[in-house]
Amino acid sequence: MGIKVVKRHGNSFKDKLFLPAIAGGMKTTFKHFVKNIKDVNNLKTMQYPEVQPDDLNERYRGVHRLTKHDDGSEKCVACFMCATACPAECIFIEAEERFDGVDEKRPKEFKIDLLECVFCGYCVEACPCDAIRMDTGIFSLTGGTREEFVLDKKALMANERSKDLNDE
Repeated sequence: MGIKVVKRHGNSFKDKLFLPAIAGGMKTTFKHFVKNIKDVNNLKTMQYPEVQPDDLNERYRGVHRLTKHDDGSEKCVACFMCATACPAECIFIEAEERFDGVDEKRPKEFKIDLLECVFCGYCVEACPCDAIRMDTGIFSLTGGTREEFVLDKKALMANERSKDLNDE
């Protein structure tokens, strides 16, 4: 087995300046600019937030929610599987004992920091009792302070499933 020598490209002075690449990029940008100026009605622009997008991908995850039992109590058993699976470490759970006979324990505190969350869905996949889901369809997250992006148990249980997903 021999060593394969790969010849490097870009050894000339012209290639080292990157001028041909910059000129090619500017040419493409200018072509798009001229095309858009000639036909303004063909622009794919939405007047957001006045016009909300209605064609979200069916695989779009949305903001988290905690599911409930029929009696209104949370399904979460505070097993910490979602917090363990989270690569961003944005889920914080504090467990407490449960005395209603439904489960052994429940989350006393359950918080998700949406500013740290990467919306990967690992928490949903890791949950053994289907207590956390990302099917709300909420995509527009706004707030004035960092604290508004930390959802606690009450806020997560208040998030409802998207109406479009209820029809399925």
